[in-house]
Amino acid sequence: MNATERTLARLPPHLRRFVVSQDYAAYTPRDQAVWRHVLGQLRAHLATKAHPVYLEGLEATGIGMDRIPSMEEMNERLSALGWGAVSVRGFIPPAVFTELQSLGVLAIAADIRTHEHIQYTPAPDIVHESAGHAPILAHARYAEYLKRCGLVGFKAISTIEDEAVFQAIRHLSIVKEDPTATPAEVQHAEARLHAANQSRRYVSESTRASRLYWWTAEYGLIGALDAPRIYGAGLLSSIGEARHCFTSEVRKVPLDASCADTEYDITRMQPQLFVARDFEHLFEVLEAFESTLAFKRGGDHGLQEALRARTVNHLVLADGRELTGRVVEALPGPHPVAEGLSTALVRLEGPVLLSRGGQAQGKPWSGLALVAFGEGSLPEQGDFRVTLPSGLTLEGFAVGGGEVLNLRGTLAGQTLDLPNVAQLFLSAGLPSVAGGPADPAAWDHWFGELNAFTEGEGESQARARKASALPTPLAALYREVRALRESHAFDTKRLEQLSRATTAFPEDWLLRQELEELRAPRA
Repeated sequence: MNATERTLARLPPHLRRFVVSQDYAAYTPRDQAVWRHVLGQLRAHLATKAHPVYLEGLEATGIGMDRIPSMEEMNERLSALGWGAVSVRGFIPPAVFTELQSLGVLAIAADIRTHEHIQYTPAPDIVHESAGHAPILAHARYAEYLKRCGLVGFKAISTIEDEAVFQAIRHLSIVKEDPTATPAEVQHAEARLHAANQSRRYVSESTRASRLYWWTAEYGLIGALDAPRIYGAGLLSSIGEARHCFTSEVRKVPLDASCADTEYDITRMQPQLFVARDFEHLFEVLEAFESTLAFKRGGDHGLQEALRARTVNHLVLADGRELTGRVVEALPGPHPVAEGLSTALVRLEGPVLLSRGGQAQGKPWSGLALVAFGEGSLPEQGDFRVTLPSGLTLEGFAVGGGEVLNLRGTLAGQTLDLPNVAQLFLSAGLPSVAGGPADPAAWDHWFGELNAFTEGEGESQARARKASALPTPLAALYREVRALRESHAFDTKRLEQLSRATTAFPEDWLLRQELEELRAPRA
């Protein structure tokens, strides 16, 4: 089993289905030239601008300048750092990206930016993911921060509007990388993203977590405020951003938890960046942010976050049981139940899945689930009547396994409208409410195929058009130049002939640069 296979083997099935083959042979000589140009520019510029571990990390993670790295090479090197890498296509769902990162696995976009977007691309590509994120993993403390940041992002609660924004961003990146896209198509994609952003009812936990990640792992600076170094992958992988960030046009401010409340625009260079004192500072900010989230606070706060999100989340009950579903109602009681919890009864809309310790306990059920809060117990079977400290009284017939029939109840003397059939749970408290299902693998097993994230026809067609956009004669020139470079057969006469041939393609400066480098005198 090679290093890539070992990385895949430790991923659960619901994550493995997002992994694609790198298909190294699909990279064209022009793609290799794009890689060489970007890496050459970045190495030259970042030698004194990036965190000192950057250049060391390029070597440690198997990222050379002359050719696009293979996934196998990267996994061999990354395994020594306790990490791995997998190939994916473009934007993957945030929950998948963050879960992979929490497990110490980098999601590497298999595609590479086009010649036209060589300075900066809005779409994920192998330059950003490998040359940006991977090198700084050589710093063990920062590598731990990335895992922790991934876990926090994974547990943050997202909304239905967050999903619409994600799909709009994904669509815009596809259109902008499609060489045949018309101005009208680009305009429509941009308008779609604007509309999706405008649809947001509030700033979700997931959005705030993504902002924290953006201003640290993607666009972070570190060190003295007046002389910082780069460690963020977005800056490390963009020639334009790496230069722009040190100009007077970019305001530098000390990093604090307010970065999670600071918006960013992926379509333009950033006008302001946050500077961390050192890598320990990142943990201080992450912990301050984490303490505001529902999975840490639980109680009424967590329930309200889940209720307004309208998405699938999970409640962690006082005895460790976990209930996954959509919170659709939370009824307050006249008396507190526990610290930070005055909710008496919660309804979860099906499907609902019971788990413990992240492991599903049986199959999900499609009906409603109710959680009544307060000290008390239900019989496994038979008639019951229970009165809880919250002022809630429930009675009915217990079938077994939590199912109840003929359920009736009152709260503070008022009769409740309750379902005749439901799953009923009692809990003395609610320590946590976290984003997504408690057992993602089980949830995906039951519902993943219905909501499978697959490459759409438009995306695959755009990728095919991008691959075939290069005129055949120009592609042939790139192939020959690449072959000369790899064979080290620097035939002066042939190089002169190739240089003259490039005049037929006056806008293709990259090929001319490749030839000029080959023609340069050698020591």
